[in-house]
Amino acid sequence: MATLPTVTGPVTMSNSFLTETIQVCIVTKDHRRVMEGMVQAGIGPWRVYTFGPDTCTELTLHGKPASFSMKLCMAWTGSMFWEIVEPVDGPSIYKEFLERHGEGIHHTAFACGDMPWAERVKSFESRGFACIQSGIWLGKVPWAYFATEAATTTTFEIFDIPKDFVMPDPESWYPAPPPKA
Repeated sequence: MATLPTVTGPVTMSNSFLTETIQVCIVTKDHRRVMEGMVQAGIGPWRVYTFGPDTCTELTLHGKPASFSMKLCMAWTGSMFWEIVEPVDGPSIYKEFLERHGEGIHHTAFACGDMPWAERVKSFESRGFACIQSGIWLGKVPWAYFATEAATTTTFEIFDIPKDFVMPDPESWYPAPPPKA
C-alpha cells in the first residue's frame, strides 16, 4: 500500500484556514459516460442527484440571483469525495468552464475545520477571491465557489455539511447501490 512520506515540522502556512482537500470535481457534457469511465477505473458506486431551484435555495452566479440546474454525481475513494457535474439549464460556472476549456477537472473543495460559514466566505474574499457561484442544498448545506482560477489554475469550493445531516436517497445509482451493511 502506498503511503505518504513522513514530514516533520509545520505542513501548512500560519495564515491558512483550509484544513484538508476533500473533493475533486469533473465537469462534463455527459455525466453517464464519465461515471462509466470512473467505474471502469475503480471509483464508485455513484449517487446521482439533480441540483437546481427545486433542491437549492439562494442560488447566485457572479454575485447576482440566478437560476440553473445540473446533474451532480457523487462517489468516494476513502475520505476523498469525487463529483461529476453536468450542467442542465441556465447559465453557470460549469457552462462557462465547458465553453472555455472543454471537459475536465473544474474545481477542488476544501474543509475549513470548525470555522463558521461566514468566516470561511470572508476569508476567501479578504484574499481577493470573489464568490462566483453559491447556493444552499436542501436548506441545510451551503456551498460556494470562488474566483481562484486566474491565480491557481482551478476553482476552489467550500461547503458546510452539518454534523447531523443525513444524505438523502439519490435519484439513481450507477452502476448499482452498494450492498446493505
